[in-house]
Amino acid sequence: MAPKRPRGASRFPKAVEPTSPGDKDPAELYAALDLGTNSCRMLIAQPKGNQFHVIDSFSKSVQLGLGLERTGKLSRASMNRTMQALKICQKKLAKHDVRHMRLVATEACRRAKNGPGFLRSIRHETGLTLDIIEPEEEARLAVISCAPLVSTKTEQLMVVDIGGGSTELVWIDISRVPKVERPRAIMRLHAGFVPDDNSPFAAARVVDWISVPLGVATLRDQFVDVEDDAARFALMSWFFEENLSEFSPYEAEQAREGFQIIGTSGTVTTVAASHLGLRRYDRNKVDGLRMTSDQIDKVIRTYLDLGPEGRRADPRIGRDRHALIMSGAAILQALLRVWPTDRLSVADRGLREGLLYAQMSADGVLDHGAY
Repeated sequence: MAPKRPRGASRFPKAVEPTSPGDKDPAELYAALDLGTNSCRMLIAQPKGNQFHVIDSFSKSVQLGLGLERTGKLSRASMNRTMQALKICQKKLAKHDVRHMRLVATEACRRAKNGPGFLRSIRHETGLTLDIIEPEEEARLAVISCAPLVSTKTEQLMVVDIGGGSTELVWIDISRVPKVERPRAIMRLHAGFVPDDNSPFAAARVVDWISVPLGVATLRDQFVDVEDDAARFALMSWFFEENLSEFSPYEAEQAREGFQIIGTSGTVTTVAASHLGLRRYDRNKVDGLRMTSDQIDKVIRTYLDLGPEGRRADPRIGRDRHALIMSGAAILQALLRVWPTDRLSVADRGLREGLLYAQMSADGVLDHGAY
């Protein structure tokens, strides 16, 4: 499973073709659904200024990729769980009369031999049409979802999206963009990673990006036969770092000043919630939080000290996350070990938010004021 990043010009995602904004009603609702390796998530939202207001949401752990590493196929039980979740999503879409939507599937459906057939079954049973998106688009959507969290002091930005089946990393140079324009320059990447030379705006430059086919579920499955908890964690972290060797920023030491890492995933938000001691998750306290590498290491050491049974019983981790938290923590530790930063910005946002921003930006229903 080599990291996926085509060489040459094809390394950049295709641009989103903008539609005419003239016939769009800003009051209309938009929906985004992300069917991943572990979870099914949906947001229904309304444009509001340069952001959006969430009207309804859905999130459920369906473990679609359970057993995929071993069989190469989606299991019957996993598909049944996912189908039930999607039927709930379909009812919510109908209830709110949503007409603008983007529904996507990622790594599990990309890799599974029966992935396309499963999507046909979804369309037949629910009427929902899901697109299997490529790693390039997945990386772009993760980046633009994090635009509001980009500091105006940032010159070099890395966005990390730790998924269930893959991890996307995007390195962006915004040093030539005026400080007040830097978050907006990230948002303009919805049109593609290649800057428009005719644009009147200063452009963010994507230095490199990579999709590593190791997420919290697939990395865990690689080392499921290792019985010792601490040894399994160390092996997972080392193995993930080995898969970064072709990512160009890995090759040379980067300056610490002006460098920002934004992490978006259930792993990152769970670590943040544990650091804050939240027995009940609160997005308002987690999203945008900045953690030091020492604080993250302390949480990870606590997880290791707890062991599998302790993590299962820890309310800060949750029943849906305890089996996956150490593989995610191994990825996170590898990233902080490799790159020169002592802080990580926590993003409780990701593919769904990126899908919403991309649709609304293309339709011209978002304002252009500063973040």
